[in-house]
Amino acid sequence: MIKLILAFALCVWSIGVQAETVDVKYRGAVDLTPFRCTDTPRSSFVERVCYDKPNQYMIIRLKSTYYHYCEMPEATFNAFVAASSMGQYFNANIKGTGKDGLFDCRTHKVPSY
Repeated sequence: MIKLILAFALCVWSIGVQAETVDVKYRGAVDLTPFRCTDTPRSSFVERVCYDKPNQYMIIRLKSTYYHYCEMPEATFNAFVAASSMGQYFNANIKGTGKDGLFDCRTHKVPSY
């Protein structure tokens, strides 16, 4: 009986260890294991946000496409997810325009995993 329980526990544990990888536009595949991810059903524009605090790196899904933002302080990320309109906050405080974007990964350090 104990062997059966251990075998079952090992199967369940091995199934639950699968990592999630997403395809990020302009970057490619990123393993989300080090990220804290949250679905955002209250927003019609922002579908999911993932944040890696030690690397200050955010991955966001907008209308089924993942994008990334670099060197974003935790305070900015927290204000974003708490904003009454995540879309408005994103457009005004995160996205920016072109290479002038505050957290544009073309001008900020991109973490390597």
